[in-house]
Amino acid sequence: MTFTKRIAAVAVSLTAFTSTVLVLAPGASAGSWNGCAYPQVCFYQNIDRWNAGNPDARYQDITSGYQNLSTAARGANYVYNTRNDDVAWLRYTEYGQTYYTCLAPNSMDHFDAEETLTGIKISSASHC
Repeated sequence: MTFTKRIAAVAVSLTAFTSTVLVLAPGASAGSWNGCAYPQVCFYQNIDRWNAGNPDARYQDITSGYQNLSTAARGANYVYNTRNDDVAWLRYTEYGQTYYTCLAPNSMDHFDAEETLTGIKISSASHC
């Protein structure tokens, strides 16, 4: 086999190998959903914003205590957690009482008109 033919054979083999590797490579586990990019917890004020995939506010920092929600997030009706391994604790009020609920990784929660979201604490715990 001549030198030129050997180079061509190697090039064809490398191209086939590279194509196979690209086809078999797994996709990334992190992603986004409904306009909420990983690793965020997103707040949607109403059903129209939820359906449009257009969050009003986003949080992503793990904190030791609760953060008060911004005006854009406070009182939201929908919350989505795109984090794969971290829970989001949500603080809300209902009829003057304060409550806490846990939002598991990659999940959503809905709050009705009587429930007003007031705070968030993102924790590195993987389960509620």
